[in-house]
Amino acid sequence: MERNLFRYVWRHTRREQLTVLAVVVLSTPFYFASLDLPRRIVNEAILGTPFAASPAVTALALTIPLPGWLGGPIWLTDGVALSQSQLLFTLAGLYLALVVVNGAFKYWINLAKGVLGERMLRRMRYELFGFTLRFSPDSLRSVKGAEAATVVKDEVEPIGGFVGEAFIQPALLSVQALTALAFIFVQNLWLGLMTAGVIAAQFTVIPRLRRELLRLGRERQLESRQLAGRISETIESLELVRVHETAGWEQAEFSGRLHRLFDLRLRIYQRKFLVKFLNNFLAQVTPFLFFAVGGYLALQGTLNIGQLVAVIAAYRELPPPLKELIDWDQQRQDVQIKYEQVIAFFGPDRLLPARAPDDTDDPAEAPGTLSLRDLHVVDQTGALVIDGVTLDIALPAHVALVASDGPAASAFARMVGQRARPRDGSVLLDGVELADLPPLSGSRLVAYAGADPMLISGTLRDNLTYGLRRRVVRRLSRPGPDAARRLEEALRTGNATDTIDDEWVDASLAGLDSTDRLDETLVHLLRSLGFKKELFAFGLASTVDGRRWAGFPERIVEARHALREHLVERGQAHLVAPFDWERFNLHASLGENILFGAPTGPALAGRGLIDDPGVRRILVRTGLLDDLEVIGARLAAFMAGLFEGLPPSHALVERYSLLPADEIAEFKAMVARRDRGARLALDERLRLVALSLLYLEPRHRLGLLDDEIRHRVVEVRREVRALLAARPDPGVEFYENDAYVPAAPLKCNLLFGRVNQSVAEAQDVVTRLIEEVAAETGLVPDIERAGLDRQVGPNGRFLTPPQRAAVNLARVLIKRPAILVIDGSLAPFGENAAAAIRPLIRGMMADRTLIAVVPTAAAVKLPLALRFKGGSAVLETVEAPPVAQSPPLAAAQ
Repeated sequence: MERNLFRYVWRHTRREQLTVLAVVVLSTPFYFASLDLPRRIVNEAILGTPFAASPAVTALALTIPLPGWLGGPIWLTDGVALSQSQLLFTLAGLYLALVVVNGAFKYWINLAKGVLGERMLRRMRYELFGFTLRFSPDSLRSVKGAEAATVVKDEVEPIGGFVGEAFIQPALLSVQALTALAFIFVQNLWLGLMTAGVIAAQFTVIPRLRRELLRLGRERQLESRQLAGRISETIESLELVRVHETAGWEQAEFSGRLHRLFDLRLRIYQRKFLVKFLNNFLAQVTPFLFFAVGGYLALQGTLNIGQLVAVIAAYRELPPPLKELIDWDQQRQDVQIKYEQVIAFFGPDRLLPARAPDDTDDPAEAPGTLSLRDLHVVDQTGALVIDGVTLDIALPAHVALVASDGPAASAFARMVGQRARPRDGSVLLDGVELADLPPLSGSRLVAYAGADPMLISGTLRDNLTYGLRRRVVRRLSRPGPDAARRLEEALRTGNATDTIDDEWVDASLAGLDSTDRLDETLVHLLRSLGFKKELFAFGLASTVDGRRWAGFPERIVEARHALREHLVERGQAHLVAPFDWERFNLHASLGENILFGAPTGPALAGRGLIDDPGVRRILVRTGLLDDLEVIGARLAAFMAGLFEGLPPSHALVERYSLLPADEIAEFKAMVARRDRGARLALDERLRLVALSLLYLEPRHRLGLLDDEIRHRVVEVRREVRALLAARPDPGVEFYENDAYVPAAPLKCNLLFGRVNQSVAEAQDVVTRLIEEVAAETGLVPDIERAGLDRQVGPNGRFLTPPQRAAVNLARVLIKRPAILVIDGSLAPFGENAAAAIRPLIRGMMADRTLIAVVPTAAAVKLPLALRFKGGSAVLETVEAPPVAQSPPLAAAQ
């Protein structure tokens, strides 16, 4: 990016800036006329100077004032004869019209400035985000994510706000100020000179006083950035804080940072308001001079009253633009400093080279040689771990990097995996420097699986296919004005014209011809990596649109009936409480029993059920609302007593409490007031009712559901169904024995009921039976594919370490890289599972290169072993078992 902000802005907004500047110039005559009209109103219409000789004068005559040598003025209209009162109202109306015209000019100019600023802000953020994607592996060790986010999101905000004013604001304000000043000079030279003198003092003193403000602002910006980084670091190490109970130290350290910020802000306020006081004082000196000197001149007869009134009115328009010009100058310096700091944060030494225009995603030819030339590598402490190594490895090959000899093996793996750079020397593929490979080509050739897998927020499928989203495969048609406007704005701001609504997943990169085949291969991979049980469980917890696969709803209903038959035949029917419209389901919550269906949106989910006016009227009329309030109060008291004294972050509170941790004390106080006979507000009552909807008798065992309440719930259920079914959009899909319910999880659809929680191990028995029936009916592949829609959470936090490791491995394997680097990615599996996975990886990389960090060459036998010793390297041949292609690879091909 251009280091000078003004050059950067001018390069990208030159046409728009010139357009707005032209409008500013066009508005000047109207602004001058609005300043002159008060003088004419006072002298001509009120004092009646032109009417001394005649009761009527000619007004509104329009001429083109040409000089005499061009023939003199040209009269466009002769004007209209007006009386004094008519002239007064005419000039007043003209003044009002000019106010509207000037207001319209300001509206358009301000709107244009705002749009211009937002477009430049969008451009800057997009470019800076592009820089974040180019951080080098070495710089990533020192860059904190929160600091980068603060720079891109917050620190450029004032820069973007200034962009729209960079050229337009000084031009507009200067035109306004100079017009008002020129008008004052026209009326009286001495008043004009006094005004100019005060303005000169303002523009000399105020900017000098504000230099310290700029320095303090720069310190505050850096301190705020470090504060954001510290907060992020604390959150990432929260488990460490809890293990060692160092919250007090962390709070003291954070308090110190807050004090430094407070001290900076206090000094900024002191200087800021001192400058403001002086500026206001100088601005008020001029009216004093007008009243004193101007009044004296009026008394002497050298200045008429109309001129004095016009000068005072004109000066009223002068301080605002002058003040804003001074503010603009300070903002200019402040923003330039911020801009330079933002550019410095993304310095060239921190970034990888930009993607070359000719960098394509076409398949690259597999390299034949991996060469090291005088390679020197240091670890994170700066210690030399590889010292001047030179060797060649013929590819494809399976190479073990022996880690028992120190950190050199992992350092070399990171080097080949493009996660680090050597201090000196080169890593070459067929004579080409590895670091010089274009990003797309390098990514196709080399894949790296480390010990700490990084997952994105999204589904399993999103993470598994992340490496296949390299370019748009198919643009989806998006007709309409919104799509056209979005494309136009993207082009104007230098943003990407592609959208995530396009189809990005390229199955051909995995050697497949369709996304269905890709899903099948992903399932095969995960099953082979020990993810079979979890994937099936994820699928059962997923909701699937019945139109996704042909005949899927019918097969689910068929499996439902088969499952019921198996339960009856084996004498296990009591393990599942089926849904029955005429019976209360003891193993479903109160809310589920009332709605008796799966909500299709948030309107009827949770508290939304009782917030529905129609449903609430039914509950009030039947008296069930009062009963639910009682149950909610009992449940709140139980929860408050059970978790009293535990911190909100305690695992028991997070896992078992039906109340949000920060609301337990609030509910406890609410119940106490209710028990004392106080009348609760409607919202408080509804909060208790909403809590009661979560009550599940077999789990909470408070004995709050007698036969009468159960019977009334079933009666209310019928009324609620009749109410909702009559609506165009019921907001719920009701449970029907012979119908598939798309809004309900697959497990619920198969069971069509709830597992009996009062029977030990019922959940395990029922799950095994579901697996058996799914296999019999051929539903297992579909259920596992549905499991790919499972959300993994931020950085995969919803998954266990082995599950994250499996996703990480599958993600790099599905890309079919020419070189795969394994560096600690098998550790989360445990030794037994890792031993079973290694042949799979070797099989999938049978005709390609595999480089793996291993504890010892004997423990994991690969044909070649690269052993580092004392900074040098020795390549050894090892007797290794033969390798065959793995089934997932065969499925992919």
